[in-house]
Amino acid sequence: MIINGEKLKTLDVFPTMMTVPDCMVVTGNKLGDGHGEAKIYVAPKNAMHEFYGAEGFEAKCFLLKKDLVSYMEAIKFEYFKPTQDYTKKNEMPTLWQERMRKIAGLNDVIFFNVYDQNQITGIRGYVNSKDEGYKIIRELALPLISYIYVEKLSNGKQPLYYWKLFVDFDAIWEKKNGPLVFNYGKKKNQPIEDNENEETIVEKIPKKVKTGRDGQSKYREKLLEQCPFCPFTGIADDRLLIASHIKPWVAADDKEKIDPYNGYMLSPLYDKLFDRGFMTFTENRHVILSSMISPRTWKQIKLENNEFIQRLPMDDKRIEYLKYHQNNVFKGSL
Repeated sequence: MIINGEKLKTLDVFPTMMTVPDCMVVTGNKLGDGHGEAKIYVAPKNAMHEFYGAEGFEAKCFLLKKDLVSYMEAIKFEYFKPTQDYTKKNEMPTLWQERMRKIAGLNDVIFFNVYDQNQITGIRGYVNSKDEGYKIIRELALPLISYIYVEKLSNGKQPLYYWKLFVDFDAIWEKKNGPLVFNYGKKKNQPIEDNENEETIVEKIPKKVKTGRDGQSKYREKLLEQCPFCPFTGIADDRLLIASHIKPWVAADDKEKIDPYNGYMLSPLYDKLFDRGFMTFTENRHVILSSMISPRTWKQIKLENNEFIQRLPMDDKRIEYLKYHQNNVFKGSL
């Protein structure tokens, strides 16, 4: 990564994401009525200190303006049609526009420091800050459905910490529709009867949900025509393939949800890696792997960074969707 003309080398990636809690965000974004203390939980103290420094550390961090724009574009649908009961729920569309204007006036790189909250007893590690960059996160992030990815970088002198805001699309989907399961209409933990097949169960799905399922079926059929096998495994048995969206379903508009160019047919493992942002693709069919997955695991999967995936479908429409995936879903930097 090059920042202000200086090349930075990645030293480490924090192994877990920081979920943005309600106590951290500004009043208008809150779900509760408390003011909170603005701190954020990082990890158990021993893990936090190993990554950021000894007890009492002060860590120099930065945000990228382009990442903030991507985050706000990715979460725009939540600002305009909220799934959570925010304090200023009715003002969210206006707040989105105001915040985008504020971002436009920021520097390309926004530096800030975070401080170890070692005055808090117990094993849980927290950081806090009164710096402007940290305040920007508090202003833009929506609680419980946003999280922060962190890379540790170096210019050969002192470590720098790259913070990037992401949207948790799965969390939004579950808040909006509930988990995607087949046993709609049944009480919690009630098993599906042996004589019930999928078609029978679908009849119990509410009409609105069933319509989405019908759209998914047509989307899958069209996608199979374009991508009849998994480009990684070559498996062509469609019972073993998943129609994986490039731009997530919850973030897509009605047309994008059923556009076969917004997807790939993938074997389950590769669908999970792509769907959760642990890998993405370049427009020339190379796979980019996230450092959130250990090198040992990638070796076990038998995937190498920048590997050419010859059978991966690629065209201008998919390239546009992939830009969204690279900026808003992929957990890493290209």
